[in-house]
Amino acid sequence: MVRQMRRLSAVLAGALATALLSLGTTGPASAAPKPAPAAVDITGVGLSAPLRLRAETQPAHVGAVIDQVNFLSGTGMANGPKPADLGPKYTVVVLAGETPKQTYDLYPKAVGGPRVYRPAKQPDGRKISAGWFLGRLSMSETLRTAGVPLERQFDTVSGGVGGGERVLPEDTLDPAKDLNEALGDLQRLLLLNVGVMLTITVGLAGIALLIRRRTR
Repeated sequence: MVRQMRRLSAVLAGALATALLSLGTTGPASAAPKPAPAAVDITGVGLSAPLRLRAETQPAHVGAVIDQVNFLSGTGMANGPKPADLGPKYTVVVLAGETPKQTYDLYPKAVGGPRVYRPAKQPDGRKISAGWFLGRLSMSETLRTAGVPLERQFDTVSGGVGGGERVLPEDTLDPAKDLNEALGDLQRLLLLNVGVMLTITVGLAGIALLIRRRTR
């Protein structure tokens, strides 16, 4: 019995050692290669040379610019705004490492809100339909912070898709006016509550008086 247990232990030890050796020799070789880091190239009005953004050095800017186009799906609209209403054009090329994969034309100052045009011809050779899309309201500020020479927009507070040229009217940015309006609303609410309480009190008094008369 003891010999059988020793033999079983030796067999199990040998199998375990073989498994560990196989994992040690085949693990690195079978590991999947790391994907190439994302990158973005931007060309357009005001840029004398392409603006090259790389994830290794500017991950936040690369992610923000890619976020302007990564929501596009479907065929989009066949026709976009009139050329005179598009404003400055900026071509964004999305790369994997140094290999171009996708390209888009961005119009952050288009009348009626930012626009994105997706060309049918893509760098990676994919077959895709050309189309126009409503861009994110944050497009102009995203491009500006990434290095594109655009005027700063103080009223772009949302990253949603589509929208007009102004998110908040200028008069809503006045804190004094907001405070006065809040105090006025509070005063009206208090007066309304007082009026309701008086109405209830008078009503209860009237009911009590009526009951008292009937019980006499």
